[in-house]
Amino acid sequence: MLNTASVFGSLSASSRAVSLGALDMGSGRAAALWSNSHDRMRYERPDGHAFSCYLRGGDGTRRVDGKRLSGRPGAVCIMPQGASSEWEITDRFDFVHLYLADDELKRLFSEIFDRDARLMLLPEATFEDAPRIADGLGRLATALQSDNRILAEQAIVSTVQHLFSDHRYGDHNLRQLRGGLAAHIRRRLLDYIEAHLQSQISLRDLAAVADLSEFHLQRMFKQSCGISPYGYLLNRRMERARLMLTGAEPIAQIATACGFSSQSHLTRAFKTMTGMTPLAYRLMANGIACELPGS
Repeated sequence: MLNTASVFGSLSASSRAVSLGALDMGSGRAAALWSNSHDRMRYERPDGHAFSCYLRGGDGTRRVDGKRLSGRPGAVCIMPQGASSEWEITDRFDFVHLYLADDELKRLFSEIFDRDARLMLLPEATFEDAPRIADGLGRLATALQSDNRILAEQAIVSTVQHLFSDHRYGDHNLRQLRGGLAAHIRRRLLDYIEAHLQSQISLRDLAAVADLSEFHLQRMFKQSCGISPYGYLLNRRMERARLMLTGAEPIAQIATACGFSSQSHLTRAFKTMTGMTPLAYRLMANGIACELPGS
C-alpha cells in the first residue's frame, strides 16, 4: 500500500511533507501521520483508497480543483482509488491517513455488513463533518503514535463500519449478533493471548484463532469479556509487568518480555494506567516488601 503510485507515495516525494509515523499492516492496509505546510499536492489517479482526518490546523488548506472550501480540525476527506485531486497548503497542518487497497476495503465491507461487495459505493468527500468517522481515524492516529498494531486494526474496522453506516455512504445496517463467544472459543483466545504476551499480537491473529472475521471477533469479545481485545491484552501485559517489576530484571528486558516495543513505550503505558513510572513502582513495591517482615 505504501507505493509510489499511492497518495502515500505522492506525499513521500514532497520536500515539504513530513512523515510523523507510518504503519504497513500488510494485506492492503496501511496508515500514516503527516505534517505539511506551504505545499501544492496533486494525487494523479492514485492506487488504493485514502481516508484523511485533520488533527491540527487545516484552515490554510483548500482543494484547488473543487469548491473553494478550507479544512479544519476534525474534517474528513475521502479520496477513492483512481480519483485525481489537487490541494494547496499555505499553513502547517497535521493529519492522519488510512490507506486501503480496493480488495481489502471490499472484504471488510462484506464481512462487517454481510452484503455483496458490489453494493459498496464510495464517493469523494472533501472536508466533511463526520464525527464518528473522524473518531475512528483519531483512534488510528493514537495507535500510530504508540506503534500499536492491534489498536490500529481495531480503529480501521471501526472506521469502515462507521463509514458505510453513514447515510452519505450507503446507510448500511449491521447484522445483529446474538450472544458472545462460545466458552471454548473464549478460553482458546485467552490462552493464546497469555502464551504470546511478549509477541506483537494482531487482531487478524486473534480472528484466525477464533475462526471469525475481525469485526465479529471485536464485537463478540467485548460482549463476552466486557473489554476490547486490545484493552484485555494491555491489562494482561501490565499485570505481567507489575509482577516482574518486583524482581531485579532490567526494565528494558521487562518491556520486551511484556510485548512493549521499547522501555519508553512501557513507561508511557504504565504511567497512564498507574500514575507512576515503572521505576517508581519498583521502588515502592520493594519498599513495602522490606517493611513487611519488621511490621
